[in-house]
Amino acid sequence: MTDLRPDTRVVHLPKVQPEGSTPISTPIYQTSGFVFDDPAVFADGMGRPDAAFVYGRYSNPTTRVLEEAVADLEGGVAAIAASTGMGAINTIFLALLSPGDHVIAQHSLYGGTGHMLEELEARFKIDVTYVPEDDPDAVRAAVRPETKFLYLETIANPMTQVADLPGMCAVAREAGIPVIVDNTFASPILCRPIEHGASIVVHSSTKYLAGHADIVGGISVFADQELYLKVWKFHAGLGAAPDPFASWLTLRGIQTLPLRMARHTENIRILAARFAEHPAVEAVHWPGLPTHKSHALATKLLPEFGGVFSFDLVGGREAGERFMSSLKVALLAPSLGGVETLVMQPSTTSHRSVSDAALEAAGIRPGTVRIAVGIENVEDLWDDFAQALNPSD
Repeated sequence: MTDLRPDTRVVHLPKVQPEGSTPISTPIYQTSGFVFDDPAVFADGMGRPDAAFVYGRYSNPTTRVLEEAVADLEGGVAAIAASTGMGAINTIFLALLSPGDHVIAQHSLYGGTGHMLEELEARFKIDVTYVPEDDPDAVRAAVRPETKFLYLETIANPMTQVADLPGMCAVAREAGIPVIVDNTFASPILCRPIEHGASIVVHSSTKYLAGHADIVGGISVFADQELYLKVWKFHAGLGAAPDPFASWLTLRGIQTLPLRMARHTENIRILAARFAEHPAVEAVHWPGLPTHKSHALATKLLPEFGGVFSFDLVGGREAGERFMSSLKVALLAPSLGGVETLVMQPSTTSHRSVSDAALEAAGIRPGTVRIAVGIENVEDLWDDFAQALNPSD
């Protein structure tokens, strides 16, 4: 290209393709599209996910590595990365549902998911039946000819109820309906829902997968190739693809996921037990405690019980707000799964769009506080929580 003029040469920069070696870290393909020599290959790439890379909305090499990595972790055949966790969830909802369809979902759901189901009911005449997360008979009774899927969360946000994945998936399989499981709170380290019969597993990769509070992203993993292709076609048109740099950051985070999950769960065991013994605390909601309704099920299903717990203080909302305002190490912030410990009040933040009746059904009180435990020194965390629990000391 030495015969080109400078203003053309700065547009057509040289490209390096390694020969004889392989980069240790996955490269960031920060490009919107790809150049072709063959028009037929170009055209083929527009129509299927396993063809040549064409355009960032369809696929990207960095994102493809992320999809393959998470599909492998979850034991699925393929995955679709999205720009947000709700982007992943809504892609599935919109790809699988039509007006007049029916959905079965567990009572206690992440606020964004619950709100979207309410939107689908109101705007698109999707009928939703809510059932307990641990009652296969309720699923069996709720199934209709127009039922399109069952939606569950491995560990529910924020009250940490654990779904009976083997029992619920078995009933859905008998009825011939797919099961979608949000596995964000567990991560593939603690649970692989496909092994229990799930058809699709979704994650907010913003959380434990990426693990550093520096990206937003989502991903869905499929047990079945046909279902994957159906959702991928809709995903390509919807335009919820992630940026390659976000995919790369998520890959970086995944490499330390087992180490981080070990520290999260080690810390929460100590903290949840101490909160449960504190006189200012009325109740602690964490399945690792024998007092939690899901404890027996969680003990059978999970090797550990996740890094998030919620609690209610004596004194309700005002006591919870005093507690949160008194923190010095833990951060008052949204999200979870990063290295920092984060604290929030679900009724006014993550679940603010949920109706009062739905909050009550999920057990979320106005003063309920949720703690996503980070990887700090546990004694530093407890010192901070102890002084916030005893503001007059």
